[in-house]
Amino acid sequence: MKLLFAASEAVPLVKTGGLADVVGSLPKALQGRGADVRVILPKYGAIPEEMTSQFETIATFNVRLGWREQYCGLLKAEIEGVVYYLIDNEFYFKRGGLYGYGDDAERFVFFCIAVTEALFHMDFRPDIIHCHDWQTGLIPFLLKTRYLHEPATRDIATVYTIHNLRYQGVFGKELLKDLLNSGDELFGSEGIEFYGAGSCMKGGLLYADKLTTVSPTYAEEIQTETYGEKLEGLLRYRSNDLVGIVNGIDTSSFDPMNDPSLEVPYRGSIPRKRKNKLALQRELGLEQSEQVPLIGVVSRLVDQKGFDLVEAVLEQILQEEVQLVVLGSGDWHYEQLFRRAAAKQPTKVAAWFGFNDGLARRIYAGSDMYLMPSQFEPCGLSQLIALRYRSVPIVRETGGLRDTVTSYNEFSGEGNGFSFTNYNAHDLLYTVQRAVSMYRDETTWQKILVNGAKDDVSWIKSAKSYQALYSDILSKRKETKPWPVIS
Repeated sequence: MKLLFAASEAVPLVKTGGLADVVGSLPKALQGRGADVRVILPKYGAIPEEMTSQFETIATFNVRLGWREQYCGLLKAEIEGVVYYLIDNEFYFKRGGLYGYGDDAERFVFFCIAVTEALFHMDFRPDIIHCHDWQTGLIPFLLKTRYLHEPATRDIATVYTIHNLRYQGVFGKELLKDLLNSGDELFGSEGIEFYGAGSCMKGGLLYADKLTTVSPTYAEEIQTETYGEKLEGLLRYRSNDLVGIVNGIDTSSFDPMNDPSLEVPYRGSIPRKRKNKLALQRELGLEQSEQVPLIGVVSRLVDQKGFDLVEAVLEQILQEEVQLVVLGSGDWHYEQLFRRAAAKQPTKVAAWFGFNDGLARRIYAGSDMYLMPSQFEPCGLSQLIALRYRSVPIVRETGGLRDTVTSYNEFSGEGNGFSFTNYNAHDLLYTVQRAVSMYRDETTWQKILVNGAKDDVSWIKSAKSYQALYSDILSKRKETKPWPVIS
């Protein structure tokens, strides 16, 4: 089985979020099951030079983008056992960041066309191209339309994964018509029209052979008006081709027994874990105490993550005998919220704004509880890392949080965390208070930790599900219905 992952970021080359972790880890797990998996992404200026220096150019060609002919280089290297290809165009990608530029439409339309053209120059012919998020959404569309009758590409199947439906790559009609050198047929009944504009994600949703998203619950949620972001009708139409598969984490990287960022290595030992807690308290200037429960947060500070709920009851939470550590960045309003809280109660609250991988790992290791009250959460990796580091998750029951965290039941002894259903600040407060009360009972807390330790948060189970999906596609490939042709 030959697979090509197309994505806009991947660990260890370049990362802004969880997408990079998935694209960096899943290929390794699939290779462990016998697949030949390779990854293609842009050659950003943000990729460290020690990485880019390992690549060699294997082809150069031009990409037609509207009336423009743009240079494209195809580079190749093996990094940590996985073959990576880079699409090289300095005009589009030699920048300090990955996203947020005024020409992102042009940059990623170029990337989609370049990936498709690279198939004619690559030393590898995939059975399936697995595309991720809106930046690669036009690849299935192009393969089923413009390249439908090309012998080199016509038999390649596609899988399209939605990591977050909110971000769809929606741009103006005239711009996309220009970039794709197309007419109004691009926005017909089988096109990418989206409420008067065009959606790159819709190209993947319409034309990929199979659709996946990153948890079974999120797969159900996005077929509803509440979570569907105006695409719920299309997703219901393709529901037979849509499957939710929970993400995993790289358990060799996230391993409290072998994490160089930690003060004391540990696995299931509460005393050894709490030595890391004391070290974190010292590092951040908090009162040093094993008895006071420490709540950790490593997150983007935005509404999606439930910080409006936290803001509504933060004072009541801090009236409890707890400590709070926050690492992240995002909306200025929420950064100010935690700055004020830390200034007001410096021995109870610590906040660090920005990204710091070592500190993040120390927060997972040093916290007793991990707070994640998301408004919506396609999968979430943080609660999986928290479980790996024996930090008990406190979550809202949505998306992947619902699929991976089970609220502790004191009568049956089951459950690996604490959760609440309604998006309500007082439900959040009650759940935090319940977790704090359980923490005071050492026997109960040990039971919750043992329950969490039984969960397999690696990619093994998920990779098996993906491999079954790929095999199903290939076995039924000849039965695939003919696709409409847009010239």
